[in-house]
Amino acid sequence: MKVHRTAAIALAILFSVAFCAAQSFVLDLPRQSQHAVVSQRLGVTDITISYHRPLVNKRQVWGNLVPYGQVWRAGANENTTIEFTDPVTIEGKPLAKGIYGLHMIPGQDQWVVIFSNNHTSWGSFTYKEAEDALRVNVKPQAADFHEALTYDIDQPSKDSAIVTMRWEKLAVPFKVGVNVDEVVQQSLNKQLRGLAQYTWMSWDDAGNYLLANKLDLNQALKYEDESIRNEERFDNLLTRSQILDAMGKKEEARATEAKALAKASPLQTHMFARGLQAQNRQDEAFAIFKSNADKNPDQWFVHSGLARMYCANGQFDKAAAEMKLALAGAPDQQKSYVEGLVKRLENKQDINKQ
Repeated sequence: MKVHRTAAIALAILFSVAFCAAQSFVLDLPRQSQHAVVSQRLGVTDITISYHRPLVNKRQVWGNLVPYGQVWRAGANENTTIEFTDPVTIEGKPLAKGIYGLHMIPGQDQWVVIFSNNHTSWGSFTYKEAEDALRVNVKPQAADFHEALTYDIDQPSKDSAIVTMRWEKLAVPFKVGVNVDEVVQQSLNKQLRGLAQYTWMSWDDAGNYLLANKLDLNQALKYEDESIRNEERFDNLLTRSQILDAMGKKEEARATEAKALAKASPLQTHMFARGLQAQNRQDEAFAIFKSNADKNPDQWFVHSGLARMYCANGQFDKAAAEMKLALAGAPDQQKSYVEGLVKRLENKQDINKQ
């Protein structure tokens, strides 16, 4: 009985190859159902689908070429495969990272999407349910006509996307979710055990990520301290002050901020003051603009800082004069922007309000 089944499968494969086109198991020749790959990154997780694209070719596909109620390879030729570089969820159900054979069971009102631990077979001829990693039920949808079978990864967001198989006038979607924050934090721990651990920037980037995404602030502080141990700079001291501020340690945050400012370049000082303005710490910002101009009078941008200070005090003529000095020294790519500020000041408009 096993011999008969094996022979039947072999004949089916050979007939399929002979019927579709002149192909070879030895040579690399064109195939009627051509190979395609689609990929999408969610956070740091890659989703990759590798498949072959059969054509409708004026045939009745659903319920005929592809029967209802039977396992289908969800493509042509070798297994359609889907790979996840990190753990994901499929329609809310967990699935480990790895490469899976993608199969489907079509139905008129409901489809079964199968992720098989066996991804190296030819089609679904040797499919075994015992090798399933996951099955989910999904609803098919009416769609625009697609001559060639197509996989799309649509609606990408921070932590999810919709994978959709489209062929003929049917679409079969399923949702892939990723716990991006958890995956990234695990990835950071691994990356920072490699060459990345020897640069201040890597630790600073890690601390900034946790801070920006409101994650583990204690871990962020550890990363920042390690960055400072590598090389103490304005950048990592400033990030450390921001982490401390987010932790509610205001006094320590201000002390670290002052330490950062002492290491700042003239441009970093100017941008730091602009950041203070964004935090509505205007008086502190204006004091830094004034100090920066006193120490670095030959830098064009310090005049921009003075212009903002005079503007805030309603001294538009002085502000316009300072901004014209900034315009004279500004690099070409900045001149158009600075010209706009000059015009606004001449019209007595507050440039500190966007």
